[in-house]
Amino acid sequence: MDSVTSPLRRVGRAVSRVRVVRGRPRSSPRPWKTPLKDPSLRRSVALFRAFLREQEDPEACYSLLARDAVDQVEACDGPVAGRTVLDVGGGGGYFTEEFRRRGAHAYLFEPDPDELGEKPPDGAVVADGYLLPLRDGVADVTFSSNVLEHVSDPETFLSELARVTRPGGLIYVSFTNWLSPWGGHEWAPWHYLGAERARARYARRTGRPAKHTLGENLFAVHIGSTLRQVRARDDVTVVSARSRYWPFLAESVVKAPGIREFATWNLLLILRRCPT
Repeated sequence: MDSVTSPLRRVGRAVSRVRVVRGRPRSSPRPWKTPLKDPSLRRSVALFRAFLREQEDPEACYSLLARDAVDQVEACDGPVAGRTVLDVGGGGGYFTEEFRRRGAHAYLFEPDPDELGEKPPDGAVVADGYLLPLRDGVADVTFSSNVLEHVSDPETFLSELARVTRPGGLIYVSFTNWLSPWGGHEWAPWHYLGAERARARYARRTGRPAKHTLGENLFAVHIGSTLRQVRARDDVTVVSARSRYWPFLAESVVKAPGIREFATWNLLLILRRCPT
């Protein structure tokens, strides 16, 4: 158990209800033709094409997304090699493994064992993002990709991310807002006509029930209210608020009330933990 318990001693003491998962190495991700650090339309098109193929080729989709996300972290805060990174709600561990490939001490915390899949990263922890089994300030980078729309109390979730981040550390949070064309997830864009109608249409079309239910595991999170909550906090400062996937005007679109709720698609918040 040394390979599992040693990382946990590094990042904090696990409580008795937490389960540690011993995983297996994932196969190497498929190479992608588009340069991952290209901040142009080519990058956005590559990501969009990957999303369209998510169901048939999730390995390629999420491996590309993970590489792109870690690029964004390094662009804000320098190389992650040697740093302690917490991946909160990271599902199958694609982000965790990409951080590790770049030399970070990365650890996955996921509340749903089913989301870990068949090959979770070694040492993955089944834990609630509202109450992480960690000491204060253990992480250099706390990372959460597309999780905020799945928690009923985003403000408390953000408080926990801030708590486990060291003073001066970085917090990466992205989420798909409700009024985005993808806000309804698998039953988008029909969520604009109502969640129940959209879910019913999905079931008729696919012959199976939708994974997400509004008010249970998917919540209507909005950009304006989230920005107001974050800017009112005294434990973090906002480094950047931008559209995660836009190739241009990524910060400008977020500054336009009303329009941003539809046009941003996915909000990326880069936060810095305050020194005190």
